[in-house]
Amino acid sequence: MAEPKENVLMEKIVSLCKRRGFVFQSSEIYGGINGFWDYGPLGAELKRNVKETWWNTMIRQREDVAGLEATIIMSPKIWEASGHVSTFSDPMIDCKTCKGRFRADQTDEIPCPQKPSKCVNECHGEKTAPRAFNLMFQTYVGPVQDDSAVAYLRPETAQAIFAQFKNVMETSRQKVPFGIAQIGKAFRNEVTPRNYTFRSREFEQMELEFFIKPDEAIEAIHGSVATVPPTGHPGEPQPNWGWQAWHQYWVEERVRYYEGIGLSRQTLGFHIQTPEELAHYARATVDILYKFPFSKRDEKGELKGEELEGIAARSDFDLSQHARFSGKPMGVFDEELRGAWGKLPKEKQDDLWRRYYENRKKYLEKSGVETELASKQATEDANGLAKGQYIPHVIEPSAGVDRLILALIANAYTEETKTDDKGKSETTVVMKFHPRVAPIKVAVLPLLKNKPELVAKAREVYDLVRTQMNSFYDDAGSIGRRYARQDEAGTPYCVTIDFETLGEKPELLNTVTIRHRDDGKQERLPIGDLAAWLLARVR
Repeated sequence: MAEPKENVLMEKIVSLCKRRGFVFQSSEIYGGINGFWDYGPLGAELKRNVKETWWNTMIRQREDVAGLEATIIMSPKIWEASGHVSTFSDPMIDCKTCKGRFRADQTDEIPCPQKPSKCVNECHGEKTAPRAFNLMFQTYVGPVQDDSAVAYLRPETAQAIFAQFKNVMETSRQKVPFGIAQIGKAFRNEVTPRNYTFRSREFEQMELEFFIKPDEAIEAIHGSVATVPPTGHPGEPQPNWGWQAWHQYWVEERVRYYEGIGLSRQTLGFHIQTPEELAHYARATVDILYKFPFSKRDEKGELKGEELEGIAARSDFDLSQHARFSGKPMGVFDEELRGAWGKLPKEKQDDLWRRYYENRKKYLEKSGVETELASKQATEDANGLAKGQYIPHVIEPSAGVDRLILALIANAYTEETKTDDKGKSETTVVMKFHPRVAPIKVAVLPLLKNKPELVAKAREVYDLVRTQMNSFYDDAGSIGRRYARQDEAGTPYCVTIDFETLGEKPELLNTVTIRHRDDGKQERLPIGDLAAWLLARVR
């Protein structure tokens, strides 16, 4: 059997990431540690820029979302309520021949430790039966390491949002519909980390939990629940939107975000989860995919994509679980609902009551509550509608920072071949990051290093722009080599200080040459206008 071809493009990207300081193997001098990665100078800036754009888009530019930063270690009861303690696992198998340990559902994708160029299913050693492997990292809190001190590194950031729902709602003076957003570290003890930084054991998430009224409350208040087309942006939020409209809205809002940082819709894919794929509490989930170099191909040979972000309509499962396990109420009071309910005809009240009752009873039974007790609790919950009370539902856009960084790097990677007048060809790499996320926004370059007047003026310009954005000063080597270095770093603009800047041509005194990364175009601009010109393009 022929060995699979290596992914040449991915190898080039990995090499560039190390050479230019985007990503390093964690603990490399000790042989590395599988599933953990460090971000170098350029990678750290890129990652910070991505998180800043997300925070600005999701929180600062909206009135209906508040921010949160919660701890990594929380009460283990939270993970019992969320189901992570009992169900957060992958099927694991061992190979008795090569001693490898793998996820049972991915043995056709993972290299064998003894023969890295071969797939696991080419290793014919006897495999153990699949067994569940919990993905949470366990630790202990306090001086004694016993069962009473067990805690976990969080496998996701979402549960802290649900646990702090009431506190955030009250202190931020928000009303449903509104959201709580968080960026933070998460940890999953993956059986087989793979595809570079795509699947790691330590990573960061950017998550929003957007809380909405249940459809029964919307219908009671507005007479009906609006629906929107399943494709395209539905427009500005409306008071009569139900979960379907809100879900479609957030799918399109997230696509707009990706487009705004350089990932066109053509580079993305979408997977609508089937009923068999959905979590038992979810009404719908759409995965936004990016077509990575290592993505599988369809029957036409085209890349299918891997998940960047999932947007899930999670019903009222999460708040309900924490209400049950903590004994603390997670419902809200809605004056508008209470007022509208009393004006409804009896048959309409009965219809909405029944639907809400059935949904609550279904949730309780699937959560393990006995039928009789589930019916009693669901009755109490449905009776709350007349009092203006309900447990909010939630739409959850959940994105991986590290996956997005890798997508941006892969998307930016461009090879360009140029031939000089003598017929000599040279291939160079240009990282075409969107200016909003580019690690370095502008490089300032004196034309010559050995001319003090050029250097002094370049330093003056550098000091001017570095207070406004991340900038880089470089005077080593030819101007062409310096341009090439900045192209590899993804710097969108280079500013050159030449003799015309100093007044060799009086009409060009105190002007600089701006070189555009993507097309090599050059233009001149007064130094006094430079900072504003750059800021308009990199924000």
